Amino acid sequence: MMTLKRLWEEHPQLSSFVILALGMLIILYFSARHVGFDALQWLVLAIATIALAALCIWIIGWDAGDDLEQG
Repeated sequence: MMTLKRLWEEHPQLSSFVILALGMLIILYFSARHVGFDALQWLVLAIATIALAALCIWIIGWDAGDDLEQG
């Protein structure tokens, strides 16, 4: 448990990205499991979902960077 806490404190954006990406992939799976995608389509959707999670964390980081510069 201490390892996770240390990882969260040392790398908050990376930790947030991993949690968000996993959550989004789980939602993607449960939302589209009965659609009938083949393996390549699932792969492309997973990559796009992971890229979107990275973009979200990057954009959220813009605001956090402003707080650090002012304080």
